[in-house]
Amino acid sequence: MYDVLIIGGGPAGSSAGRRAGELELKTLLIEKEIFPRYKPCAGGLSNLARSYLNFVIPAWIAEKEIFGARVQFNNRAKQVIEVQKDYRIATLVSRSIFDDYLLKQARKTGMDVIMGEKVLNCQEKEDRVEVFSENSVYRAKYVIIAEGARGNLKKLVRNKTSEDQIYASLVTEIPKKNEVIVGFLSNTVNIHFGLTHRGYGWIFPHDNYYSVGLAGLAGSNPGFKRIMKTFLEENGFTGEYKLKGNFIPAGEIKRKLQTGRIFLAGDAAGFVDSFTGEGITYAVRSGQLAAGTIYEILSGKRDGSSLEGYVKACKQEFGGNLNYSLKLARKFHNIPEFLFDRFVSKPRIIDKFLDIPAGRITYKEFNSWLPTAISKIPRFKC
Repeated sequence: MYDVLIIGGGPAGSSAGRRAGELELKTLLIEKEIFPRYKPCAGGLSNLARSYLNFVIPAWIAEKEIFGARVQFNNRAKQVIEVQKDYRIATLVSRSIFDDYLLKQARKTGMDVIMGEKVLNCQEKEDRVEVFSENSVYRAKYVIIAEGARGNLKKLVRNKTSEDQIYASLVTEIPKKNEVIVGFLSNTVNIHFGLTHRGYGWIFPHDNYYSVGLAGLAGSNPGFKRIMKTFLEENGFTGEYKLKGNFIPAGEIKRKLQTGRIFLAGDAAGFVDSFTGEGITYAVRSGQLAAGTIYEILSGKRDGSSLEGYVKACKQEFGGNLNYSLKLARKFHNIPEFLFDRFVSKPRIIDKFLDIPAGRITYKEFNSWLPTAISKIPRFKC
């Protein structure tokens, strides 16, 4: 009988496992893949995300340190903003390497790990949860489901996410020599708005390759692959590139996060920045909070019959950021040309926004400041 069983070895699962191990809980993590494994992702690790990690990210994992952003609307060269900071706002990593490193840090706490085994179902009993995998049956007092957005086990806690609450993304990696990458972007990320409904395109500089991708609301972007192909060609990428897809939940949609003994964390819980699509920050922190809540229940510090502890902790820790990121996303994507024209004339808006991933201000603070920089924003329903 384990104290906690974690399903999924990504940032949410690894962070939950590391925290549970630090609290001396008997822990098992089951991951269906063998790490390191490929993960379709731009690989942006914000400074805010790094602030939640209680260990150092080594230089060999940090492929590029990001100090600025180049933002443009619909690839029109005359409408470009570039802002540089004198402090780091994010780090670019390869998710296969980064996730593997996180899991190795978690294993140092002594938890058990099983890889290459898929969990099929869980049954909640009065005093435990029975977890059924392809190979065996496991028992734990509590379970944390951290299998990402595409997993099916979250249905044990909440209903299936509808299409208007899911973002689709396509990403490819394009090999390029570092001197070429430095000449084009150096320590800057390139963001393109106006390509998709409620989404954007990106070109991120990594170590000897670009991550190039496109994201948008899944139910309202027909011809997604065609748009991606055009985006690649317009930016000088004319080869044959393998596209990998992924799905991302829209953040701050009201969702159930917990039953009596089963918790959702990370993408499975829908904890994603609705404006940027970044989820590592909230995956790490929600995993830590889920493990911490379970520890409090098992140690008698919290009533195990109450479902408020974990939900309240997440709301207090990052609920405001998710809520205001959704409000900003709806505002921007409803009137993108209006807002971008003002962004161009006032680059200080982008400069201010970059302080959010840098961990220096919150979305609420940015949204409160925005009307002072842009007057007469058209009214619309959020």
